[in-house]
Amino acid sequence: MSLPPETMDTLCPMYLQIGADGRVRRMGPTLHKLLKGRCGRGMPFAEVIHIYRPKRVTTLPGLLAMAGRKLQLRLCCGPRMTLKGLAMPDGEDGAIINLSFGIGVVEAVRCHSLTSTDFAATDLAIDMLYLVEAKSAAMEASRTLNRRLQGAMLAAEQRAYTDTLTGLRNRRAMDHVLQRLIRVGEPFAVLHIDLDFFKQVNDTRGHAAGDQVLQAVARVMLDLTRKEDTVARVGGDEFVILLAGLTDVARLSELAERLIRRIERPISLDGSLCRISASIGLALSQPDSESPQTAEALLEQADIALYTAKRLGRGQHAFHEPESVANPR
Repeated sequence: MSLPPETMDTLCPMYLQIGADGRVRRMGPTLHKLLKGRCGRGMPFAEVIHIYRPKRVTTLPGLLAMAGRKLQLRLCCGPRMTLKGLAMPDGEDGAIINLSFGIGVVEAVRCHSLTSTDFAATDLAIDMLYLVEAKSAAMEASRTLNRRLQGAMLAAEQRAYTDTLTGLRNRRAMDHVLQRLIRVGEPFAVLHIDLDFFKQVNDTRGHAAGDQVLQAVARVMLDLTRKEDTVARVGGDEFVILLAGLTDVARLSELAERLIRRIERPISLDGSLCRISASIGLALSQPDSESPQTAEALLEQADIALYTAKRLGRGQHAFHEPESVANPR
C-alpha cells in the first residue's frame, strides 16, 4: 500500500519514487527545487541520480538488491554535491529512495536558498540550521563588539597621548618616544621651544586669544617638520620637537631659524594682529658616548640651551655646550 503523494511530500521532501520500469514516477518538492525542472518524471532513474557507492547501480534490480544500505550519489542534472540515500521497495514493484544532504546541509541551504519548509519537520537538519544561524549571529555580534572595543581602545590611547588644545603629542607621548630613541641607540636632536611675549597675549587679550596663538604655532611646527618627527606641547607655551636621525648642526640651525621666523609672523586675532617670537634650545644625542645618556639629561641640556638663547636676546636658538652646564640659567 503506497502513501498519498501529499503525505510523501511532507514526510520525505527529498524522496525519489522509481516505477517497475526503472523510470522516475514522482519526486519530493525539495528535490524538484534542486533539479529546477532540468530532469525528472519519466526519465530512467540512472539519468537523474548517479549512485556510485557502495557500487555503481543503474538498474532497478541492482537498486533493490541494496535496499536498506546507505548510498552515496550525485544528481546527474543538478548541483554537483554529494547526497546520502536509502532505497527501499515501494510495494508496487518499484523503489523509493529517501535522500539527504548529510554534513553538506549548511552549504546546500546557503547555495540553494533552502528554508525549513524544504525539510521534514522531524529532520535534525532544522536544529542544525538554527544552531548554525545562532552561531553565525553570535560570531558576527562578537566581531562587531571587538571592532568597537578596539576602536574605543585606540581612541582612548590617542586621547591619552594627545594635547587636546593643539592636537600635538603631549608630555607623556614625548617621554615615550624619547625613551624609545635612547633605547634603540638612534641619533636624534631635541629642540626645546619657548614662546616669547606669549604672557602679554594672555594678559591683554585673554586666554581665548592665547589658545588661538598656541594653535597657530602648532600648525607652524607641524608644517616645518617631517611626518616621522615628534612635535609635543609639554607646558603652557613650551614645546619639544624630537628629530630622529637628524644631528647635523647646519641643518638643525636652519630649521630652528625657519621655526622662529615663521612663528614671528603676525597672527590675525579678531581683525587685529598679534606678534610673538620663540627661543629654541637644542641638544644632540650621543649614542656612542661612554656614559649612557638619559632622557632627563637630554631634556636638561635642551633646557639649558634654551635659556642661553633667551639671554642672547630672545628670538634666537642655541646649542647645548658642555661648558655651559657650569652656568645654568
